[in-house]
Amino acid sequence: MNPNEERLSETPDVAGAYPRLSDEQIEMLSRRAEKRPVQRGDVLVAEGQRDRDFLVVLSGKVAVIEGYGTPKDRMVRVHGPRRFLDELGLLTGQPSFVSMVAQEPGEVLAVPLRELHEVVREEPDLGDLILRSFLARRELLIGSITGIKIVGSRFSPDTRRLCELAARNRVPHTWIDLEEDPGAEKLLRRLSISANDTPVVIWRDRVLRNPSNAELAQVAGLRRSCQDEARCDVVVVGAGPAGLAAAVYSASEGLSTIVLDAVATGGQAGTSSRIENYLGFPAGISGADLADRAVVQAKKFGADLNVPAEAVRLEWDESDQIVHLDDGAQLRSRTVVIATGARYRKLDVPRLAEFEGTSVYYAATFMEAVFCERQPVSIVGGGNSAGQATVFLSQHAAQVRLIIRHDDLNRDMSRYLVDQIERRPNVEVLRHTEVTELIGDDGRLQALGVRDTGTGERYEVPTTLLFPFIGAQPCTGWLASSVALDERGYVLTGAQVRTDAPQPVMLETSRPGVLAVGDVRSGSIKRVASAVGEGSMAVRLIHDHLARFGDAASLAGTPGTE
Repeated sequence: MNPNEERLSETPDVAGAYPRLSDEQIEMLSRRAEKRPVQRGDVLVAEGQRDRDFLVVLSGKVAVIEGYGTPKDRMVRVHGPRRFLDELGLLTGQPSFVSMVAQEPGEVLAVPLRELHEVVREEPDLGDLILRSFLARRELLIGSITGIKIVGSRFSPDTRRLCELAARNRVPHTWIDLEEDPGAEKLLRRLSISANDTPVVIWRDRVLRNPSNAELAQVAGLRRSCQDEARCDVVVVGAGPAGLAAAVYSASEGLSTIVLDAVATGGQAGTSSRIENYLGFPAGISGADLADRAVVQAKKFGADLNVPAEAVRLEWDESDQIVHLDDGAQLRSRTVVIATGARYRKLDVPRLAEFEGTSVYYAATFMEAVFCERQPVSIVGGGNSAGQATVFLSQHAAQVRLIIRHDDLNRDMSRYLVDQIERRPNVEVLRHTEVTELIGDDGRLQALGVRDTGTGERYEVPTTLLFPFIGAQPCTGWLASSVALDERGYVLTGAQVRTDAPQPVMLETSRPGVLAVGDVRSGSIKRVASAVGEGSMAVRLIHDHLARFGDAASLAGTPGTE
């Protein structure tokens, strides 16, 4: 960036991302803040900085710069008087992915982060303006800066793992593909890294060689240590629609709330490119956007989100429920909400593991769409998830084949999706068909062997990427024998639990004070709206439990059977 540049044009407002505050709003913030003079060249926020204030430009101009101080620094935005700085990461505890540098002498208003949280909770109009702006800015930031660099081959399962973690958690990042990007090899040579050492993650002055999910999450500011957490009112395990609803409602009602998820917020719904039949969104909304909004709501009311953080065991003592995490930490809570959901079942075909992570995927988001460009892909399943994936991927892939075992798409799929599929010229529906074989070498899928279940005919279908969206398996392995499960592994609740102790209330498991909501619960309706409803209902039951037992958790409730 040229430091002698005399005139800077302010970045135009885009979709409400860069609003200008009114006199009244600035006065409201001034009561909680201090004014700071700034000189040209002052770094107000440094790239990578975690602890920072909410800044409002009162006079002068401030540039948002990526890679400030390096030969490749780049001006991304310019903000003038009455605009505020930063984006969603300020509220969620992430480091800044850019620097903010004064370009003219002026003055800023510095609001401490704790005061900003109070503003968001107590001043609805101003709080909503800030939240809407931050959500829009994160969306724009993802598409406009390099962020964290992930260098690796598209055929590497670890590369895909890291890309998925970054994409699912909405971390600004750039994937540099060893197979396609002409600059990848030069970059690796400069860093003295061989292709065999990839994938690598690069951000600022750090280079991580094939980091674990936890290491990448630490760099991106997604996760902090839970080792010394004080006792809380509610631990929500799972951050899909049900878990996020439980978090929003419990935190909004004054309960200290911690939310965990092993992968990302949004759950299975977060992998949906567009949900078109969710109440209140006539134009539809992506699962990721829905999750982002819920996360901001939960943070607004004071919920503490830790992602990725995997629960591995549930125990209890005389007074508390105890959730053990994968890093050895323990969370003590008066109540627990199990919202770990379900995952798609795997195809029962030989060599599946060989292609998972390189050619077989269980989500259809923009990340997967990049791999599908001009490729033939196949989707297995007849439900809404398969339908949404078919519609979305048909906009990117050369050919999409939807494989179903029966002959009627209307049987398990919403009519609006069936209509869209039937209108897509590059979509072929293979009815009465099952996958019998995966064909390819070195983890690179080339075709599927399929069988017509009516005629018995076997043939091959060209395919480089396969998306199975079939059935569901509950994510309850971490529960072991701590609560009662049905024969398929789903959590039993309420009248389903056989026990000599007092009968659990609706949504309560065989362990008093432990509730289950959403897809993980036996007999639940597998819809986003239903999951949200159950998550919100759980909070009322938590209040009832705390009123009955206070600080003394009951030891009754041996796991029973349906």
